[in-house]
Amino acid sequence: MTYHPKSEFMRVMMERGFLADCTDYQGLDEAMVAGVVPAYIGFDATAKSLHVGSLIQIMMLRWLQKTGHKPITLMGGGTTKVGDPSFRADERPLLTEEQINANIDGIQQVFAKYVSYDEGDMPSSSEAVGQNNVALMLNNAEWLDGLNYLAFLRDIGRHFSVNRMLAFESVKSRIDREQSLSFLEFNYMILQAYDFLEINRRYGCLLQMGGSDQWGNIVNGIDLTRRVSGAEIYGLTSPLLTTSDGKKMGKSADGAVWLNADMRSPYEFWQFWRNTTDADVGRFLKLYTELPIAECERLGALEGSEINEAKVVLANEVTTLCHGRAAAEAAEATARAVFEKGGVGEELTTVALPAADLADGISAAQLFVRAGLVASGKEAKRLIAEGGARVNDTAVSAPGQMFTAAELATPLKLTAGKKRHALVKLAD
Repeated sequence: MTYHPKSEFMRVMMERGFLADCTDYQGLDEAMVAGVVPAYIGFDATAKSLHVGSLIQIMMLRWLQKTGHKPITLMGGGTTKVGDPSFRADERPLLTEEQINANIDGIQQVFAKYVSYDEGDMPSSSEAVGQNNVALMLNNAEWLDGLNYLAFLRDIGRHFSVNRMLAFESVKSRIDREQSLSFLEFNYMILQAYDFLEINRRYGCLLQMGGSDQWGNIVNGIDLTRRVSGAEIYGLTSPLLTTSDGKKMGKSADGAVWLNADMRSPYEFWQFWRNTTDADVGRFLKLYTELPIAECERLGALEGSEINEAKVVLANEVTTLCHGRAAAEAAEATARAVFEKGGVGEELTTVALPAADLADGISAAQLFVRAGLVASGKEAKRLIAEGGARVNDTAVSAPGQMFTAAELATPLKLTAGKKRHALVKLAD
């Protein structure tokens, strides 16, 4: 993309790697130069917390406000009752209204750490938005729950072409795999499009943002709003992130990396970022911290043992935003104590492996045997199956998980159970 933005927000999005696509780069950029742009991202309430996979969108809302525009966080109290089918192999389980409301209560906790709201931040539809950039928290159940089905079909449904809806990749891929797509799910994209129309009518919202898997839904909302009211509105998507080794962002060997402290402790959250693959450090610093780009690039270019200090910076910065500076400092202190000493009053055995033995790498099971933490490969497999084997405080996924000589250039801390530790490194 060669477009050179004039607005600070678009410049940040492009320079830091947030931008996958936009419906009208120049039009949106000019709107942002002209005044405050209200923009929203929707979050369905499928769990009691969002996980790291949603953090890129949350950071987009934060940058939106920092550059003078108005973030709108939309809770999917209505759309969660249907379930987004985008790129899923099967239908989402249906949740009760009580479950959805409980999930919304949990999800809302995280946003106040990233964007600033007024007190009593759930305004009624009659309240004016104004031109300030104070964030809004909305719930689409406000306008979806009371819809008259026949009136909705007549007034809104007539603007949608089933042929076009079937052509969207999120739907087409499901049908091509001959996997069932229920009529309930098929309605989701209409409801999300209607959200954009309503938020534009009620709050003057000009922009919807989301992950690139939401492109079809966002375009539907823009088309519907233009047809119904003639308003000029925009869509912007972020890339769907995977780590450099191909894993989906937000997942770890021991499950989802939740943003709420009661579902993932600040220490475990810190460790997730500390264990970032070397190749991802610079990119993640740009996306998930507010450090200057030049500093992100400098840290990301470090090699050898120095890259570990860059990972500590990444972990501290991201944890500070999500859980506060004190939590980040406590997590770093705990990690250093455990890594360097094995824990309070515990010895940390150091084992050196000859590089010649690692030409083809070494499996996790063999690594634990060579470190003396288990007596046999069979015992190692049992330890791993029970979730008791960890490398750098991250659970080992399988006995055959491989570690290369390059990975052992930086010492690895192995943990068996709660109290047995070893530090494994290449022999000098």
